[in-house]
Amino acid sequence: MRYLSYLAIGIFFGIVMFKSEAASWFRIYEMFRFDSFHMYGIIGSALVLGVIGIQVIKRNNIKPLGGGEMSLKPKEMGVPRYLIGGIIFGLGWALSGACPGPMYVLAGAGFPMILIVIFGALLGTFVYGLLRSKLPH
Repeated sequence: MRYLSYLAIGIFFGIVMFKSEAASWFRIYEMFRFDSFHMYGIIGSALVLGVIGIQVIKRNNIKPLGGGEMSLKPKEMGVPRYLIGGIIFGLGWALSGACPGPMYVLAGAGFPMILIVIFGALLGTFVYGLLRSKLPH
């Protein structure tokens, strides 16, 4: 039953992403060219809702649905890791026109060319998994 609720939430998320044009390559292109506020408004709204959600979780000591403990303390990884990772993510986003959420939305909406991007993202994740132990902490 839990998986059905996850599926329903995912379908709802996909519909919202598609209808808000957050999965549109043209909207993403406009964002990177600073031609439109549309995507910045969506990202900013998500950021504000995320901050509010985390504060509600912290103040009310809300536990995960599956039980166990949840840590909201930041990990100390150092600025270079975030910079390098952010640059790689941003370049991939700019080149493909999609970040991970919209990639699957576009696949579900019937855009078969996005499967090449999904394959590249999965391959990159796999390679990172192989190299992770060799990277500096």
